[in-house]
Amino acid sequence: MRSAFELTLVNGPSGDPALFADLVGAGRAVLCDLGTLVGLAPRKLLRVSDVLVSHAHLDHFCGFEELLRVVLGRARTIRLVGPEGTIDRLAHRLASYSWNLAGSYREGVSFEVLEVLEGGGRRRATLALADRFRPAPVECFEAPGDLVREEARLSIRAVPLDHDVPCLAFALAKPRHVQIWRNRLEAMGLGTGPWLRTLKEAVLAGAADTTPIRARWRAPEGVEERILPLGTLRNEVVEIVPGQRVVYVTDCAWTAANVERILSLARGADTLVIEAPFLDADRAQARARRHLTAREAGTLAHWARVRRVIPFHFSPRYAGRYALLEAELRAAFEGRPGATAEPPPGARDPSPTPRENGGALTISSEVSG
Repeated sequence: MRSAFELTLVNGPSGDPALFADLVGAGRAVLCDLGTLVGLAPRKLLRVSDVLVSHAHLDHFCGFEELLRVVLGRARTIRLVGPEGTIDRLAHRLASYSWNLAGSYREGVSFEVLEVLEGGGRRRATLALADRFRPAPVECFEAPGDLVREEARLSIRAVPLDHDVPCLAFALAKPRHVQIWRNRLEAMGLGTGPWLRTLKEAVLAGAADTTPIRARWRAPEGVEERILPLGTLRNEVVEIVPGQRVVYVTDCAWTAANVERILSLARGADTLVIEAPFLDADRAQARARRHLTAREAGTLAHWARVRRVIPFHFSPRYAGRYALLEAELRAAFEGRPGATAEPPPGARDPSPTPRENGGALTISSEVSG
């Protein structure tokens, strides 16, 4: 099955947390956390439409300026979701710079910031270069459930977890994806161009086969154009990729409430990207720092019946021995006897649910770039 998301751990499994989730065919991407972003090309940063910040510890938030420098003079709104206090933190950070030259930009970026609070509360404000990023009025409202974004091509859910401070876990879901077969386009004598986005939108909208699609592209001899019925293109060059879901979990304690909330997001997910900082032998250290062990991360993946798990946020204490973390997680993920963790005190029965749509189990410490 082709992926609807291309995932990149910007700093690998042992560096600062930052997951670049490129929405295939949508011309946009989502960033989960803002660890250092020096390894991410500006052309990729320019694709970012949404930033999901789990919490404001330095290694999860220090890359904000790297994003800001690339998008500063661009006419766009970046939507940023974070836990309680995110609006004030971002406003203070932006206020630490002088913006007397803001008026020299013909265009400028805006950040639409949404806070997800414990109990369903929400706070929202916009910080814009056009207003020198001055603190904006904050809108407070209630939003039952965990949905924070709902669009035709993407939905985002967020739940607060306990890391001694609020820390959000996220689920990205893409209902369906339209894949275009380039070799079949060429066989029909058609070229690529912006018209393909119109084609994809028509397919996703369920338009009639008789709908005319204007194919227009630039060829060596000049601009060429043809009009074809949607049905012909749908049958010849289009493949519908089923909906997919990616879940991102980091920095949380092994508690009954955290387990229940993680499973509510991750059950049946295609990919679970989850922290695995410590070996189970160092469980006391994990408890003290309110983190998971690799065994616990693999157990959550097993209970949730996800297709694939990607461990990250490895502690540097295991440098040169990261394979031990992966092996411990794999054993728990596969449900080997004695390899899974015991549920935390007070947890509901976390018995695995039937796996959705079948499929093999895979574990990966690398993701595509």
